[in-house]
Parts: sequence; structure tokens; C-alpha cells
Amino acid sequence: MAVKDYYKVQGDSVTRIKQFCPRCGPGTFLADHKNRLTCGKCGYTEFKK
Repeated sequence: MAVKDYYKVQGDSVTRIKQFCPRCGPGTFLADHKNRLTCGKCGYTEFKK
């Protein structure tokens, strides 16, 4: 897990690339798979269209 893969820095601003898990809340990111987003902590899954 590298922090550089979770945030993007442009000039003076920092933006979050990954989404937080809606069940676990801030601090727990969703893993980005080919066809879904998944939380490794609680198992929440969102399928991509």
C-alpha cells in the first residue's frame, strides 16, 4: 500500500483518487478491480457498469 496511489498532488492542491467505503467510513478505501470496487475490511462491493 503506497500513499502515492491514493492521492494526486497538483500544485498546491491534493485530491483523493480512491473512494472511501460507505459502510466503514473515512480511512478505509475501496480496492479498484476490473469490474468492481471492493472493501477489504467489511466486504462491501460496488459493480462497475
